[in-house]
Amino acid sequence: MSLKGSLVALVTPMKPDGALDEAALERLIEWHIEAGTEGLVIAGTTGESPTLLRDEHETLLRRVIELANGRIPVIAGTGSNSTEQTLDMSRRAAEAGADALLLVVPYYNKPPQRALAAHFRSVADAVKLPILLYNVPSRTVVDLLPETVAELAKVPNIVGIKEASARMERVSELRRLCGPEFILLSGDDATAAAFMLAGGDGVISVTANVVPDRCRRLCDAARKGEVETARALDEELVELNQALFVESNPIPVKWALHRMGRIDAGIRQPLMALAEKHQARVEAALEALGVLKA
Repeated sequence: MSLKGSLVALVTPMKPDGALDEAALERLIEWHIEAGTEGLVIAGTTGESPTLLRDEHETLLRRVIELANGRIPVIAGTGSNSTEQTLDMSRRAAEAGADALLLVVPYYNKPPQRALAAHFRSVADAVKLPILLYNVPSRTVVDLLPETVAELAKVPNIVGIKEASARMERVSELRRLCGPEFILLSGDDATAAAFMLAGGDGVISVTANVVPDRCRRLCDAARKGEVETARALDEELVELNQALFVESNPIPVKWALHRMGRIDAGIRQPLMALAEKHQARVEAALEALGVLKA
């Protein structure tokens, strides 16, 4: 099982009343497999994990694993700002048959680096699935520093990191400290091509929700060191990458998928549907890439 390449931070499709939409979920998974997506990240930030009830989280994960049916790795987002809750959700994910875990840096309570290391070690000791760390300081406030990552990389089942700080120097620094086998995944679509050209192993992408085939081609080119091709493909995605963050993720990407006819309009409070003033920009980006139905 590979955890490299073009992975999608999959949205959680919902009906207008906020209920999980299993029919749309099945359609999305089949589309991603056909388009060449190399992994499904379930119940991450883009999947609205903070507003999923614990039973819903498990139901969603089990259904995705059933639908994927071994054709594509399923990575469960099970991180929280509580170590006990993270342990519980991670054990449930392992029992459900997830292939790996994605553990976000605990948010809001601002643990120091030594506490971050202890938190992740606790999960790795209890659940023997491969673990990807997830560093996203724009949301968690705390930055998981490379020295701490290097310490955690010594734990056998902590196998990589989704690095969403958008700091390009992190690629070489993490590679130097963590070694060639440690998986480095970009968590920032705007800089993902540069991240991979600098030696990264792939991306966990929001944009791949909308154009999975293009994101796969970009990953393939960048990982092969095909600089001109990768930059050209990346240039085509610049406006979409920007448009999908005009409001907090996943507000724009869920609106885009609804506009494309792939999901219903459901999104959970405290998030809301995309503001009308931003809709023309997102729609223009979709039109430019030819993904809207006639």
